[in-house]
Amino acid sequence: MSHVYTGRSRPAPGADTFPRWVLFCAGGILALSLISVGLVRLTGNGPDQLAAAPTAQRSLVFLDSQDGGVRVEDGATGQMLTVLHGEQGFVRGALRALSRERYARGIGSSQPFDLIARVDGRLTLLDPATGQTVDLESFGPTNAGQFGQFLHMQAN
Repeated sequence: MSHVYTGRSRPAPGADTFPRWVLFCAGGILALSLISVGLVRLTGNGPDQLAAAPTAQRSLVFLDSQDGGVRVEDGATGQMLTVLHGEQGFVRGALRALSRERYARGIGSSQPFDLIARVDGRLTLLDPATGQTVDLESFGPTNAGQFGQFLHMQAN
């Protein structure tokens, strides 16, 4: 079998055949990322921004009751506000996330959580024992409303 010459030359072995435009695009993406991070740090609009001032705050204790519900008590007075029955999926899920850290640190469930309504409309659940927070409004108004009802609830 003989080789037919087509007139095209092959690149020399070891020659750089990687497209330069790919390198320029990658460099542009890296530069854009660095500039974006720098702007967030300079303007203070990052995830570590200061929280807005509170408009209302209440300490709450959540305890498991014998009938499978969750007993909600005022953290300052110890008075029962309500007992949540059924799934209460979002409330239980948010509390489970915070309670996991308490359990890892050997902190019991008797210490209150702080529920904070802020000027900008955000609702935050803070665990003063661990410093963890859950920004409830990021889960939608319906889920945040499940906690929001506890702010102005009267004791039973």
